Amino acid sequence: MGVLASRYGLLVAFLVTILVFSLARPHSFPTWRNTQSILTLAAPSLIMAVGLTVVLVMQDFDLSIGAMIGLGSGAAMDFMVKNGIGTVPMILIVLAIAIGAGLLNGYMVAFLGGSSFIITLAMGTVLTGVEYAMTNQDTVYSGFSSSFTAIGQNNFLGLNLQIWIALVIGIIIWVLLDRSEIGRYMYAIGGNSEAARLSGVRVRILRVLGFVIVAITAAIVGLLLTAQAGSYAPNVGGSYLLPAFAAVFLGAAVFRPGEFNVLGTLVGVLFLGVIQTGLTMLDLQTYLINLVQGGILITAVLVSRLGQRQA
Repeated sequence: MGVLASRYGLLVAFLVTILVFSLARPHSFPTWRNTQSILTLAAPSLIMAVGLTVVLVMQDFDLSIGAMIGLGSGAAMDFMVKNGIGTVPMILIVLAIAIGAGLLNGYMVAFLGGSSFIITLAMGTVLTGVEYAMTNQDTVYSGFSSSFTAIGQNNFLGLNLQIWIALVIGIIIWVLLDRSEIGRYMYAIGGNSEAARLSGVRVRILRVLGFVIVAITAAIVGLLLTAQAGSYAPNVGGSYLLPAFAAVFLGAAVFRPGEFNVLGTLVGVLFLGVIQTGLTMLDLQTYLINLVQGGILITAVLVSRLGQRQA
């Protein structure tokens, strides 16, 4: 009974939360339109959170993700609006920048022995500086091509394209972590990196790979946010840092308590999305929503630690 409660308690809480909001707002919350809205809102967060799951599995942190989202958005604006670069080349350049940032983070952490917490915090400052240098902190409302904005605004089979993109990326990372040898090695590194190294696992390379993956997902989020809005605003990624960590830690309290996992992260993202939407429908102010989300993160961390001790 205790095991079931620790594995599925959060899932039950998630369903109860949906029921509560449905009863509180019966004409607006339990509707297909609202479901579409929640899924569309959750799509960028899911992409960011599953990417972050990869580095957290190996017990590394990446605090530069918010800045990488902002740089991805700013670079998209700079290349497309100011320099007239087409959609596909622009996307490839942005992804190349993300790979470079991820390699730099990973090299300094895995090969030079820097603390991932400090290195990525500093890298976040650098990336924000690069974003501001490229964009001059100008807010831009036009100039994006229709083929680019279509990625964030068009629907496919009744759902926004962002949802399908998030689904594909989520499946890819789930396969990587849960169904591949590389994923098993990454979990081994998170369990005991020295033992993994002595067993022949290429610890440094895989840690670098983790930082590259999370940087790519952050850049994709920056691109999607810009495409969805058809505009650019400075430092758009700042608001995604805490929710991404909250979702991953929340996910570590479900299915495999104490262990970061992609399916748990999915539940965490949807849980936060439902809470944010439900509280907004109850006409609560932004600061109260932030207080609730912050409280959930603290609770998730404590529950996750408890699960690790019981494992």
